[in-house]
Amino acid sequence: MRDTAGGPYVVTLVVDLPITKLDALEVIAFVSDGVVEHAGTAYPRVGLAPGAWAEVQIPRFADPPPLAVDVCSDASLALAHEQAALLSAALHRVGWRVRPPRGTRE
Repeated sequence: MRDTAGGPYVVTLVVDLPITKLDALEVIAFVSDGVVEHAGTAYPRVGLAPGAWAEVQIPRFADPPPLAVDVCSDASLALAHEQAALLSAALHRVGWRVRPPRGTRE
């Protein structure tokens, strides 16, 4: 089972909420006017824009939050940053506290 983001370019948003992976994905889909893709599989995600999507990584072994929202892109790191900023702002509007992006990967 994979515990890292599924894209070559990644920006990670950290959220301190006690929420399940499925509920987090539903909220992300709601604020981004998207849908949960691959629901019911090991690797669900929410499409954010062409070439960009969000995945949720939850703590293991009943660890407390934070939870990581990986904004991935197969196009560019700039697209991942752009979509992470848009998603962060949308999540703030529904009351989530999102830490500034960290640890970008390319």
